[in-house]
Amino acid sequence: MHTVGYLYDPIFHAHKHPNHPENSDRLESIMGLLIERGVLGDLLPLPFMAATPEQLCSVHRASYISALKQLSLQGGGMLEPSTYVNEASYDAAAMAAGAGIAAVAAVLSDKVERAFAFVRPPGHHAFADHGEGFCLFNNVAFAARCALDEFGLRRVMIVDWDVHHGNGTQDIFYEDPHVLYVSTHQMPLYPGTGRVGDIGEGAGEGMTVNIPLQPGIGDAGFASVFDEIVCPIARRYEPELILISAGYDAHWRDSLAGWRYTLGGLNVSLGGFARMAETLVALSEELCQGRVVGLLEGGYDLEVLSNGVLNTLYVLMGQTDNVSDPLGPYTGREPSVDHIVNRVKQVHRL
Repeated sequence: MHTVGYLYDPIFHAHKHPNHPENSDRLESIMGLLIERGVLGDLLPLPFMAATPEQLCSVHRASYISALKQLSLQGGGMLEPSTYVNEASYDAAAMAAGAGIAAVAAVLSDKVERAFAFVRPPGHHAFADHGEGFCLFNNVAFAARCALDEFGLRRVMIVDWDVHHGNGTQDIFYEDPHVLYVSTHQMPLYPGTGRVGDIGEGAGEGMTVNIPLQPGIGDAGFASVFDEIVCPIARRYEPELILISAGYDAHWRDSLAGWRYTLGGLNVSLGGFARMAETLVALSEELCQGRVVGLLEGGYDLEVLSNGVLNTLYVLMGQTDNVSDPLGPYTGREPSVDHIVNRVKQVHRL
């Protein structure tokens, strides 16, 4: 069994809003299932601290950090229509950023082979100068910056399988030649970004790989995307570390009923998420000494979310026989992904 660390702090529950889908119930459901299944005993708890002001400034602008802190100190409010802040939000977001940093540090210092950070609020919609889409600080960006700045890595790969495009992550690294950002996401859907032709600029040209998928794509389509795009581009890039922006809202049962930001129509199953995790773990073993770190992003059906994280942990530990899918696969017809696969392969010369 592989040594897997986890990062969790009760402060993540304090960022909450009674009428918002991104609330503390998400993390409570995850931790509850992990305790029920006895999985936490197989994981190593990793100590971590809130990101320092200096570390926060490695990703975000000082003016945004200051404004977010002030809003939290004043009791909170709305950053924009979908993103709330309460009195604990700044502290929770700084701890989430610190968790991303500590997870990477633990893996690159050989304290653990792999790690998963149970963080809230999520991060991949957070830009350098603002937060949106439920996100305050960009947790996976801090993880990547730690690998580059503190450990001297030159090639970090981020794979984002959340149903929404990680527009903040893309923007932060759009001109960076040392971070390969690969995103599978539904289009059209919030935030409306992530087109195939968006490939990076300047020194970062070719380092952004967007795979926008039409509604209805499920396990077979995602398998083709990973086999024909993600794996070849990873092998060409030869990353020294793989980071996963692990959202579970591409599941066929995930929806935000009554919320104006309706979730998508991608039809991945719990087994499909496990297969994606297995593919990335296999790539990490082949290319970067098994170094892989997952960070929680979206996912709003609590049963889907908790079982998705559980299965991902089983894969990270090498206990794939324990992976299960109590909800089963989507049973409808799935459209072909050949067109988008061929288009991405053409743009990126795969």
